[in-house]
Amino acid sequence: MVGPKKKKEQAGLAQRASGPLSKPIPALTVGGLERALLKEFPAADAEEWDRTGMTVGDPARMVKRVAVALDATVQAVEDAADRGANVLVTHHPAYLKAPESFSPASSVAANPGALVWAAISRGVSLLSYHTALDVSTNAQRVLPGMLNLQFKSVVSPIASTKRKGYGQLCTVKASDGSLTLGQLAARCTSVFGRQPRVWGDFSRELERIVTCTGAVGDEAEIALRDQVDCLVCGEMKYHEALALSQAGMAVVELGHDTSELPLAAVLAAAVEGAGVPGDLIAILDQGENWSYPETTRV
Repeated sequence: MVGPKKKKEQAGLAQRASGPLSKPIPALTVGGLERALLKEFPAADAEEWDRTGMTVGDPARMVKRVAVALDATVQAVEDAADRGANVLVTHHPAYLKAPESFSPASSVAANPGALVWAAISRGVSLLSYHTALDVSTNAQRVLPGMLNLQFKSVVSPIASTKRKGYGQLCTVKASDGSLTLGQLAARCTSVFGRQPRVWGDFSRELERIVTCTGAVGDEAEIALRDQVDCLVCGEMKYHEALALSQAGMAVVELGHDTSELPLAAVLAAAVEGAGVPGDLIAILDQGENWSYPETTRV
């Protein structure tokens, strides 16, 4: 059973202190906030199929308070509005393919347009920065920093610059001496509060490690080609992980959401940098959408 102290530590990965609306926000429109965030996470850096920036909202409205989350959900919109926020900034977009109809429902599973309906009904603008955030320099140091690894370079750079891209090639810090796969897996469990799925020999010593948030793409093939010892990722298909492990590369699979929840703090910092006071920014806790049965007392 996870104690209150441990829960607080885990929640701290994706939360920041936030208080009541105690002071007026400097004049900033929703459109102004969108443009400021697009400077940090340009749409040109995003994948062609992605949606970047505002999906729902009035760019002329003044920003009152901002909520930040990993996922744009009906519940996130409700939570944002209940906190007095009229802007919800997320990593994952509200949708990729536009809904064909809009009506109230508990989730987009019941009606694909439910999220848009909820946002308009509650007066909450939706802004998302998905793959543009993934490839940003802001996001590069998140997983390496949390796992105490030394960032070296981007694994799969985007076309415009080698400074941005997917995946981070890392080495073990000299202060750590040696690091085995079992020790790295234990570190992941301690940092993220959830057990990862691990492929490989726990006694194997690691030197070169690639980290990657979310679903792994070409980074896995590049890491194998470059004879990297281990790939730490958010999500990977079973047969891909099996093939990599049999080819001699260890895999640590954190879980898609587990690997990306810390990116909400990167978005929150960008929102604050755009001129929204820190006490008017709230990160919504979405870390308990699911759980392992052995961690819950029945």
